[in-house]
Amino acid sequence: MKLHEFQSKRIFARYGVPIPEGDVATTPVEAGAIAARLGKPVVIKSQVLVGGRGKAGGIKLARDPAEAERIAGQILGMDIKGLKVKKVLVDEAARIQKEIYLGVVVDRATKRAVMMASAEGGVEIEEVARVSPEKIYKVSINPFLGLQPFQAREIAFGIGLDKDLVGSFAAIAQGLYKAFVGTDASLAEINPLVVTDEHKLLAVDGKIVLDDNGLFRHPDLEEMRDLDEEAPAETEARKHGLSYVKLDGNVGCMVNGAGLAMATMDVIKLFGGAPANFLDIGGGAKADKVAAALRMILSDPNVKSVLFNIFGGITRCDEVAKGILTALEEVKPNVPMVVRLVGTNEEEGRRLLANANMRATTSLVEAAQLAVAAARGEA
Repeated sequence: MKLHEFQSKRIFARYGVPIPEGDVATTPVEAGAIAARLGKPVVIKSQVLVGGRGKAGGIKLARDPAEAERIAGQILGMDIKGLKVKKVLVDEAARIQKEIYLGVVVDRATKRAVMMASAEGGVEIEEVARVSPEKIYKVSINPFLGLQPFQAREIAFGIGLDKDLVGSFAAIAQGLYKAFVGTDASLAEINPLVVTDEHKLLAVDGKIVLDDNGLFRHPDLEEMRDLDEEAPAETEARKHGLSYVKLDGNVGCMVNGAGLAMATMDVIKLFGGAPANFLDIGGGAKADKVAAALRMILSDPNVKSVLFNIFGGITRCDEVAKGILTALEEVKPNVPMVVRLVGTNEEEGRRLLANANMRATTSLVEAAQLAVAAARGEA
């Protein structure tokens, strides 16, 4: 679950990270009133859960309340990468000397949180990592000890920060790490953390990505979820307890088990296809959940074929078959479908689907080949 910039920065502030003064507006008049209250130049920032807002014209400077109201009117309602801007953050403008990147992320290789910093702030850290990886300074954090003060200072010196800023940087790094742990986040970053003309550090942008598996501990954070920013299929998936991620391909996938789902996508790619989604119906899925999953897959206009790959263990093949038939009755799809049912009650499952106008096989390789060919219109 992603948080908006204004939400992320308010959380950072709870942990002692300095942020600009500002507030959120949903109308141009509100934006002008906030600017008047601040009494100084402001930045009007679109609040959408996507990168590249500045390049798209979604971040602009306003020198007075009248200009803030006018610019907010231009930004509100904008379409940025398919997302409509419904609110803007009106922040006190900072006079910037230097921009720094500072972030914490889960490193699955070391099974620890890693803090990263770079003197190349204000740009996507992925681009810095690709072009100049030596400019990123990293420290691995012991989960039992947390980020140690010496590590924070090590990062500050590692990115060439002025000595008189090391202490305040260390405090911000500690606050960022505590926010990361305290919210069960998978990512928390400040980009950029700026050195102002007053030679102070200020977090002028922020991002937190929460681990959905930890949200049961944070009902207050769950309430921050912006359903308008989510793909409708992902909202529907969460309602039915499904793991769904939309992708850019044209072969819809329904699989039971995350590992098997990854393998299925790999095999589709191996034979020249492109998966349209990751969808794990989980173990023990009943017909209603399978039907909901298929409706989600077929709601994607890019899907040209569907591959079912079910290994029946806890999940019974006949229950999956019943779910497919239920969904077919409701949705009336016009795309070819390939099904691989292997395991518990597979014979019954295949019998149920015998008249469902789909190709059936027990081989994943053959199933993937058939699905890829069907998506191309070859079968």
